[in-house]
Formats: sequence, C-alpha cells, structure tokens
Amino acid sequence: MTAKIISGREVAEHILEKELSVKVKELKEKNIVPNLVVILVGEMKASASYVAQKEKFAAKAGIKSDVRRFTAEISEEEILTEIDKINSDSLIHGVIVQLPLPDHISVAKVLNRIHPSKDVDGFTPNNVGKLFLGEDTLVSCTPKGIMQMLRISGTDLSGKNVTVIGRSNIVGKPVSILCQSENATVTMCHSRTKDLNHKLSDADVIIVAVGVPKFISGDQIPEGAVVIDVGIHNIDGKLCGDVDFESASLDDEESSGICASYTSGGMTLTAKLEEAENVNNTTSTFADMEYYFIGAAFAF
Repeated sequence: MTAKIISGREVAEHILEKELSVKVKELKEKNIVPNLVVILVGEMKASASYVAQKEKFAAKAGIKSDVRRFTAEISEEEILTEIDKINSDSLIHGVIVQLPLPDHISVAKVLNRIHPSKDVDGFTPNNVGKLFLGEDTLVSCTPKGIMQMLRISGTDLSGKNVTVIGRSNIVGKPVSILCQSENATVTMCHSRTKDLNHKLSDADVIIVAVGVPKFISGDQIPEGAVVIDVGIHNIDGKLCGDVDFESASLDDEESSGICASYTSGGMTLTAKLEEAENVNNTTSTFADMEYYFIGAAFAF
C-alpha cells in the first residue's frame, strides 16, 4: 500500500507563517498589537512548561504576551480583581487562566469572570452556549484542533458515525457539537458506558478523551476507522495516551505504515496509517484492516 503522511509540522508551520503571522502583520499596520495575558497561579512544573511554550509561539507569531505569575496562596478575590483589570484594558485582547488552580479558588467563578470576547480558551458560559447554538464564537483549542486534524487527514464527517469517548466540558462535549455541525452522527460514551465494543463497532471516527491510560485497545477499533487520541499520561516516565498505541498500531503483525509527529507549544500531533493482513491468522472482521491512528494532545 501507499501510506499517506499527515505532517503536523508542515500544517502547523503553514498556519503560523502563512496565516497567523500575516493576520498579525495586518493588525499591526492598523496600529493594533495583539496582546495576550496568561495568568499562572502556583508553581506546577507542567503548567509552567505550557505557559513557556505559549510565550515562545506567541513571539514567533508576533503576538505580545504577558505572563502574570502569582503564588498559590493568592486569594480568589485577588484573582477576580486581576481579571476585572484585564477585562477593562482595551489594549489586552485575550486572556488565559492556566488550569488547574489551587483548591481554594473556584474555577467556575474565575472563568465566568472573563469577558467572553477575551476568552481565548472558549470556556465561558457565553461562548459555550454560542457553540451549542451553532453561532460564531471562540472555541476551545483542543476540540478545534481535532477538527483541523480531521480536515488534514481528508476525513469528511458528513454522514459518518463518530464515537466520542469522554464527556468533559473541555473536549468531549464541545467536539461532539462540532462533529454534529459537520453533519456527523455522534455517539457519546464514557468510562461507565456498557457494551462499549458494540458502540464502537460501526464507528467511522473514534475520538478518545476519557482520561484513562490505554483505555482503548487495537482489537476494539473497526476496520477503516480514524482514531484520535487526546489523552496524555506519564506512566513510569513514559508517555502514553488513552489508546494503547502498541496494540492499535499492530507492531507485531505484518504491517506497513508511516508515523508523523509534531509538537508546537502545548500541542502534539501524531499520525499513523497502518495496513495489516491476516492479523493473528484469524478470520475476524479485524483480520484484514486499514486505519488511521492520529494522536493529539493540546495545552493551549
């Protein structure tokens, strides 16, 4: 077979250099300098790493970024006051509150305080509601990134069966709405879904964002399915997703494929097209199969 390479690097570089940077330049010609503020509370290494990458890629795009760091002891009221200042500053165009927050600070209160027009993460009730109603709005980056990956792979969702595993407000729920907007038939599943294999049996696209390491194995993936793994876990110093990549990629079988990977900021893209014949010398529906395995982990 001829494997199709999905180059996340090329796509990301194209968006950064040919689209985003061009838009930023056009704004600057109008004396508008895009300005992003990131609020970082505490000293979690993962959060600090994500924020550092956001700074790096904002600079590459020509976007001004301002990271406002606070100790974990800061009060909820102080954070809310800081957001009020950002909302009222006309020179600031977007704000991200890096999650998680310390336990004594209400995430809901903080996100609800952000003005919808500056809600870069698309987490405020206003933007979530508009997404549900099919109106133009700011969309969470991970679901939007998933849709971009599907487009990159040439996956037309119209009339397709999409199974979403995971019901979080950040990924599962919004990506199900986005898939429906592309005329897909969506089945929502989660860690407590009964007879999950049956739900997956006729899926054309499987999006896994359940937050459980290796929750889906290769023998659960139907022939021809596109799989997007949003999970990312560190198990004994090794990264893995919600899908068991080893079993899904059929490394022990007679197979051929190409894997592409790219990390940009807090976004990691991997793609693999596999073809295998007579898996385990069986006559099951999975014996002769071809499928895409696409992994995505986003932190923007």
